[in-house]
Amino acid sequence: MNILRLTVLFMFSLGFTYGQNSEALADSYFKEGEFKKALVIYEGLLKEKPHVTNYLFKLIKTHQQLEAYDEAEKLLTKALAQYRRPSLLVELGYNYQLKDSLNKAQELYDEAIKYVDVNPNYIYGIARKFEDHSLLDEAIEVYNKGKVVAPEKNFSIQLARIYGEQGNIEEMFSSYIDYIAFRPNYLNNIKRALSDFITEDPEDDNNQFLRRALLKKIQQEPNTYWYQMLSWLYIQEKAYRKAFIQEKALYKRNPESLDRIIELALIALEDDANAIAKDIFNFILETSQDTRTRLTAHQFILQIETKNAEAKDLIKIDSHYNKLFETYGKSELTVPLQLAYGEFLAFNLNEEEKANTFLKQTLNLNISDYQKAKVKLLLADILVLQERFNEALIFYSQIQVNLKNSTIAQEARFKVAKTSYYKGDFDWAESQLKILKSSTSQLIANDALELKLLISDNKYEDSTQTALKYYAKADLMAFQNKTEEAISLLDKILEEHRGESITDQALYKQAKLYETLKNYNKAETNYLSIIKDYGEDILADDAIYHLAELYNRYLAKPEEAKALYERIIFEFEDSIYFIEARKNYRRLRGDAIN
Repeated sequence: MNILRLTVLFMFSLGFTYGQNSEALADSYFKEGEFKKALVIYEGLLKEKPHVTNYLFKLIKTHQQLEAYDEAEKLLTKALAQYRRPSLLVELGYNYQLKDSLNKAQELYDEAIKYVDVNPNYIYGIARKFEDHSLLDEAIEVYNKGKVVAPEKNFSIQLARIYGEQGNIEEMFSSYIDYIAFRPNYLNNIKRALSDFITEDPEDDNNQFLRRALLKKIQQEPNTYWYQMLSWLYIQEKAYRKAFIQEKALYKRNPESLDRIIELALIALEDDANAIAKDIFNFILETSQDTRTRLTAHQFILQIETKNAEAKDLIKIDSHYNKLFETYGKSELTVPLQLAYGEFLAFNLNEEEKANTFLKQTLNLNISDYQKAKVKLLLADILVLQERFNEALIFYSQIQVNLKNSTIAQEARFKVAKTSYYKGDFDWAESQLKILKSSTSQLIANDALELKLLISDNKYEDSTQTALKYYAKADLMAFQNKTEEAISLLDKILEEHRGESITDQALYKQAKLYETLKNYNKAETNYLSIIKDYGEDILADDAIYHLAELYNRYLAKPEEAKALYERIIFEFEDSIYFIEARKNYRRLRGDAIN
């Protein structure tokens, strides 16, 4: 008995596998346009399993591709006689449409739609079948009837998708808003869906419609999710002050957490909207009673004030840091503030020794291994700043030993490589960078690959490696904020080693340094030189994109920017700049971004 059962099961599985393989083969023939071959297999599958409607629909589709509409009609008529399913009515109607019998097709579509009133369970099946044939108006009609006969199901998300396909943006937005009201927990999904249709321009038609709709909702039913959506829209428009108003309104309704307001401050800060970021951090200071939160706010306010500060301002900032340490002391809680102050001393006041002493005192506190690693990382950076490379390497190595395989250990390894590169020890730097190419941190992996390519592409061309040593020295000067000196040394490379493989790297590095000095015309000249002479090399897309950004943001040349963004889209599809270039291009062209 057991042997018989096993035999039956074995034969069944063989048949099942055969059916699967046959269907896959037929599907492959269909995709390749070999419809007659596909037809033979689909006929066999349907004959073997006449109740599998999937085979029926595939066979009908194949007949239609071969323009054998009468054969398709016979199959559908026979199937309808057996099963009066509305999806078959839609399919038969579409077959009549292909034969240009439009009135007959519409009769069948209307008959299929009436089934919604009989049984709401048919809604999805009928609508999807209409969508399969791009009969979007009919699909909309089905879902709208569904909203009436089965309101508990809500079809707004399906309607939003179809309206989006039609380009009916207002109806799409309305449907998404309806769905938020139905399922507020889907808010983040809806934001992602809407983001492609929203621009930074508050005057854009799409932005204006969404803003009006949300303001109306807030007046009608002031639920928190409408404030969240409006705040999100303002953030897309970089209108951070308006977003702050919404977030404050949300906080007053639920004063338990400042997380959203802190997040907004960090977004504004990241976008260099320093004035509003500072205002938000000041609000956090006025509102929060939590020491850690207050310290974070103080830290960011001081870092904002440090940007573009003059000498007299730096003295006040130094005094402010010290008053905070008097108030809060120095402990595990204040380590982030101590790190910020150490960086301020070294990189802004140029008091490297004072910074070293201060940070070494921090190491003596009762703090975690991770916090010690953060302190050592900054200490080593300051030693590199002072060109005390061997001492820096000791701290970087300690981090690698103490926190093996962690992200901060990988960052320390990268800095070991970078320090060796600054010293001119290119072989050791390259050996470390090879390991880091597979770093779990994508950012470190990318930086490691970029530096490795720079070294490997240039260290063999000149046995003395003079140009590469100059470049590494210029790179170090840039790290030391000696921007003018770095530019001059890169000029030396461009004069004495022009035509060597390092030339485009020197032009690109110099262009970025010119940008930090806001000397955009000189940066433009360098980018143009790379595009003209090195248009086939690895930095071509970098130069094209950054020149487009210069034209778009600083030099008021939108048409030139648009042409360059277009080049990224059509010539550099694999570029990391592709998505941003496409958005900026469409924005300059005046498109609704979708």
